[in-house]
Amino acid sequence: MYPRAFTYHRAGSLKEAVTMLSQLGEDAKLLAGGQSLIPLMKLRFANPAYLVDLNFISGTSYVREQDGALHFGPLTRHAEIEKSASAARVPILRDCAAGIADVQVRNRGTIGGSLAEADPSGDWATVLLTTSCEVRCAGTAGERTLKLSEFLKDAYTTALAHDELVSEVVVKVPSGNSGGAYIAFKRSAPVYPTASAAVQLTVEGDRCKDVAIALGCVGLLPIRVHEGEAALRGQQITPKRIESAADAARAAADPQSDMRGSAEYKRQLVGALVKRSMDAALQRARGHQVEVSHIYA
Repeated sequence: MYPRAFTYHRAGSLKEAVTMLSQLGEDAKLLAGGQSLIPLMKLRFANPAYLVDLNFISGTSYVREQDGALHFGPLTRHAEIEKSASAARVPILRDCAAGIADVQVRNRGTIGGSLAEADPSGDWATVLLTTSCEVRCAGTAGERTLKLSEFLKDAYTTALAHDELVSEVVVKVPSGNSGGAYIAFKRSAPVYPTASAAVQLTVEGDRCKDVAIALGCVGLLPIRVHEGEAALRGQQITPKRIESAADAARAAADPQSDMRGSAEYKRQLVGALVKRSMDAALQRARGHQVEVSHIYA
């Protein structure tokens, strides 16, 4: 199926793109990587009257390390993050970027576009929710910075006004003795996960100094497992406490039955994914080089 007719605009700068959005109104959509928007347009689930293309704006694709944080341009491709030596300092970011769909999607899809889409089945929001992440937004009223938890409002809904866009994503580099891991369960590489789990933790000896656990694809938004985090924080990390965190993940999940599995199946699945991610994150926090990959079945 072909998209409905639309008028194409090519922005020369983020400021010009913001001006276009303001002038064209709410019938305008931004085109970043296009890996979500274009398929929706072909299915006519999305029917923008105007398309504002960001891909010809220079200086919008980068990974920079500055003042203890990683700065990602809004059009930074997943593949760039996967290959970035700076991003590799936070292994959970590479886990995410390297596991998104297939090579074609990773070469086109962008971190800014993914967050702005707020797809409940997306990867980046789940992973970044376990980090200290800020989203910088630019609009006609100026610039503002939001915590990721403030930026995400609901499924396919963010705090962006119709004349705003994501101008940068900033992730603080964790302290020493920290490690994270992200694992998703998929039927095949190109499809969205059935469920996913991200864990980021910091250790002091055999104790957990701090931890963040997030679940993906089992709710309208990524879910922080606060009860599971509380069971680990400040405690010695034991199999029993990890199992308690997994139980808390099952309880926190709010999945819907669909072609990928029943709600109960997904609850059990996130518990297993949390334990696998926790194990890899713990080994990384202790200085071991651990490769993780998604589970395909």
